[in-house]
Amino acid sequence: MPKILIYRILEHLQQLAALLALEKQEDYRQYTQYLMRQSMAERQQKGSLWYPLAVKEQGFGMGDRPFLVVERTKFTDIPHQFSAGKGIHFFTQQPGYEVMRVQAIVQAVGYNFVKIVLYEDDFPEWTNEGKIGIELIFDERPYREMEKALKSAQEAERNRFAKLRDIICLHKKVLFNDLKTPYESRLLNVSQVAAINKMLAADELALLHGPPGTGKTTTLVKAMHFMRKVLQQKILACAPSNTAADLLCTSLAVEGLNVLRIGNLSRMDEEIVGYTLEGKMYNLPESKEIKRMKQEAENCRKQARKFVRTFNVEARENRKRLYQEAREISNHILLIEHYLAQKLFEEADVVISTLVGASDKYLEDKHFDVLCIDEAGQALEPSCWIALQKADKWILAGDPFQLPPTVKSREAEQKGFNITLLERCIRDFPEAVSLLKVQYRMNEKIMGFSNQWFYNNELEAHEEVSEWQLNLQNGRNEALEFIDTAGCGFEEQYNPETKSIYNPEEYGVLWRHLDTLMANILPSENFPQIGIISPYKEQATFMEQSILQYFDAAQTEHISVNTIDAFQGQERDIIYVSLVRSNEKQDIGFLKDYRRLNVAFTRAKKKLVVIGDSTTLAGDAFFEAFIDYCQSHNAYFSAWEYM
Repeated sequence: MPKILIYRILEHLQQLAALLALEKQEDYRQYTQYLMRQSMAERQQKGSLWYPLAVKEQGFGMGDRPFLVVERTKFTDIPHQFSAGKGIHFFTQQPGYEVMRVQAIVQAVGYNFVKIVLYEDDFPEWTNEGKIGIELIFDERPYREMEKALKSAQEAERNRFAKLRDIICLHKKVLFNDLKTPYESRLLNVSQVAAINKMLAADELALLHGPPGTGKTTTLVKAMHFMRKVLQQKILACAPSNTAADLLCTSLAVEGLNVLRIGNLSRMDEEIVGYTLEGKMYNLPESKEIKRMKQEAENCRKQARKFVRTFNVEARENRKRLYQEAREISNHILLIEHYLAQKLFEEADVVISTLVGASDKYLEDKHFDVLCIDEAGQALEPSCWIALQKADKWILAGDPFQLPPTVKSREAEQKGFNITLLERCIRDFPEAVSLLKVQYRMNEKIMGFSNQWFYNNELEAHEEVSEWQLNLQNGRNEALEFIDTAGCGFEEQYNPETKSIYNPEEYGVLWRHLDTLMANILPSENFPQIGIISPYKEQATFMEQSILQYFDAAQTEHISVNTIDAFQGQERDIIYVSLVRSNEKQDIGFLKDYRRLNVAFTRAKKKLVVIGDSTTLAGDAFFEAFIDYCQSHNAYFSAWEYM
């Protein structure tokens, strides 16, 4: 290959590595600023450290890793920051030990208890001697795996991975094969069938662009089913988050595929456990023997740990022998588990993991015919390279006009770190793109503005949902409403503690509208599911507290309140969006991230109510167009109606 082309390939990957380093640096800076500069007492008050703890249970799990269930005995009324999957230190304050702390991961969490798995072969000798605690730590693993993947991509040569890398980095033309057996289905629409056939025909790369409500995951799952059952291809399916990977897992299982979910059990939903390596192994006949052997090894360790008043040479040798016996049993268990794991991999139709989880030790020597990445529009590009090296063909599915990945470094973001691989590929390989064009979620008036602004009016609402609306007693059945607070004097407020913005008076308008709406729901109708969204965390928190105080439990069980990010991938019959910003400078802050607003506006099925100050918002082209759209559909109202 000419040197100039090699330089272009390396330039892109090296730039990614440099931006990744900036992101890691900023992430660590925020961590140290928030946690490490605080005293032990301050961290206890913040809920990032528990001390002292009582050990409630201990044992050995999958891979013979030691686990503990610990319970805090002080500060039990303080909310904490521990959650499944977070990295921690398990430590002691007892003096005189050579090792005072070990690394661990949170597997399960309650209000006052945590189950942790240690990255050790055995428990520290101080485990049951009191004065123990746990604290959150900075998790370097995702960065380490992304760095390794980018290095592997730079070093690849004369193999399939190198060829695919060159296509991506040099924008080469991608190839498609003639299909001997095309996919056909009366259950899917024309654009979905065409997308599946493009995925099947692709030799190197296919891109599935799925706007909100168009059945992207359904289409991807149908394609994978055909690839496996008809074409007999081995498939690795990934997503950037555990939530998305779990959804993929259940969808594929419902489709009748034998799925194997790889990753940390602590980060998965309970219903997914049966599809995991651990869950499947537990149901095998050999699991009883493994359990018996683990108990035998634990008995050896207990005997070895027993206190001996006179610790002479004989006692020392006996302890050494018992530990050696426990190690031999554990090694035998690992051999059995490794054999069973390989067997389960061979039997699986689809292996599923997060993108970072594709670096799992069980996937080290595995290679696949096809890699499918769902929600690729939310994935940092370096995380994609972890999985890309494991397959001969790549399929990326997602929507670059919905939520982007979170980038903490402002400098890295300004230099393009938030631009995803999906976004780049849709731009560089239009021949590989399949756009899904029929949406099944929302009334066409709710869909209309996003369709106009983001999707070139190529979408259409399916006939079953196009005229969907509520049936209210007062006749206010409009699918779309923009309620303008201009002139009401509802200035935004800033909370210096949370560094977030809120607008109580704007919520007052939302509350009155919601109260009226719920009072007009026909008794004969099913009570609608309602989502209340704000781009700002402080506003979401304020609204949630107010709603819980005012509405009764029978009503609030149908209402969920959160930020836009938390509503990604969800839908409700009714969605309220509180935009919050109201100031003389026409400063709208990160409302300029239009993709975030696209997510908010497309969660609603039958009614979307957006509340904001047009004087502040209309200085921005996006909001000016949105307000014009609402006016053209008789969906513009004044907040004075609700004063």
